[in-house]
Amino acid sequence: MPDLQDGESTEVQGSARLPYILKNVGGVYSCTCPAWRNQSLPIERRTCKHLIRYRGEQAEAERLARTVSPPAIDTSKATAPPILLAESWDNATDVISWWLSEKLDGVRAYWDGKRFLSRQGNVFHAPDWFTAGLPTIPLDGELWLARKAFQRTVSIVRRHDGNSLWAHIKFRIFDAPALREPFEERIEYLCDCFSQLRLRYVGVLPQQQCRSLEHLRDELELVLAGGGEGLMLRQPGSQYESGRSSTLLKVKRFHDAEAQVIEHQPGAGRHKGRMGALLVQLPDGTTFSVGTGFTDAQREDPPPVGTQITFRYQELTDRGVPRFPSFVRVRADAP
Repeated sequence: MPDLQDGESTEVQGSARLPYILKNVGGVYSCTCPAWRNQSLPIERRTCKHLIRYRGEQAEAERLARTVSPPAIDTSKATAPPILLAESWDNATDVISWWLSEKLDGVRAYWDGKRFLSRQGNVFHAPDWFTAGLPTIPLDGELWLARKAFQRTVSIVRRHDGNSLWAHIKFRIFDAPALREPFEERIEYLCDCFSQLRLRYVGVLPQQQCRSLEHLRDELELVLAGGGEGLMLRQPGSQYESGRSSTLLKVKRFHDAEAQVIEHQPGAGRHKGRMGALLVQLPDGTTFSVGTGFTDAQREDPPPVGTQITFRYQELTDRGVPRFPSFVRVRADAP
C-alpha cells in the first residue's frame, strides 16, 4: 500500500465534489474530511475511511496501536491564563526606544509553574524531559520550531503522547507575568535566571531597542527576508497586564500604494483649524482617510484635491480597505 512521508500530502476522492487532502506532518496523519476533523480524540489518534483505504487497514491499526494513553496529569481544560495580547501598530504611535523582537510563528504557551497552557486554557502535554528545570513561576512565551514551520509545530505540541518530536521544539520566553517590575527588569531577571539554568530546550527571546523608524523597517525587512512573520514592540517601563493592551504592538509587512486626494477633512484637538486627514480614493473606487504621517507644514498646506499621493499600510481589511494608512509623499511624477 502507498504511504506518505513526513511533510507529504496527496488528494483522494470522497463523496464531496472536491477531493480530500491526506497529510503526514510529524507522524500525525490527517484528512480534511468532516469525519476526521470532527472527532474528539487527540489528533495523533484520529483516523478515517480515506486514510484506511489509502494506507491500508493494517498500517493504520499499527499506527494507532503505537499511540499511548494520555499521561496521568489532569488533562481537563484549565482556566484560560491571564495572557497579555497585542494590538497592531497604527503607523502613528511613536515607538522610538520601544523594545523590539521577532514575532515568532509558533504556538503561544503560558507556563503556570507546572504545565504549559494555551491561550484558551488547553494543556500542552510536553514530556517531563522537556520541562525539567523550568522554574515554578509563570512564564509567557512561544513553543517554536523554526520559521515557516507553524503547521509542523502545531502537529507536535497538540499531541497527547509526549512524543520524542518535542526535541525539535524550543520554548522562547518573552515575559515573566508574575513579576511586578517594569519590563526591562523582568527581562533582565529572565536572562540572569536562564543563563544560569542553561536548559537545552528553553531560552529568552532577544530584545533590542528601536532607534528610529528606519531601524524598525530595516529589522522588519531582515526578518521577512529570512522567512519570519514580523516584529513585536514593547513599551519601555510597562507592566504585564491581562488582555489586549497598547503597550504591546505587532508589526507586519509594510505595503506602499498610491491614491488620489478627493477631500480635505478638518482636524480636531491640536489640529483644529487645519487639515486633519485626507480622504483619498484607490483606482478601484475604494475610499478611506489618511490621517497620519504628515508634518505640521503639510497640515497647514495639504496636497490639493486631485493630487496623487503615496501612502504606506500594513494589510487590507476584508472589504479591501488599507489598515493604518500613513502618508509618505506627494507623487511628483503623477498627472
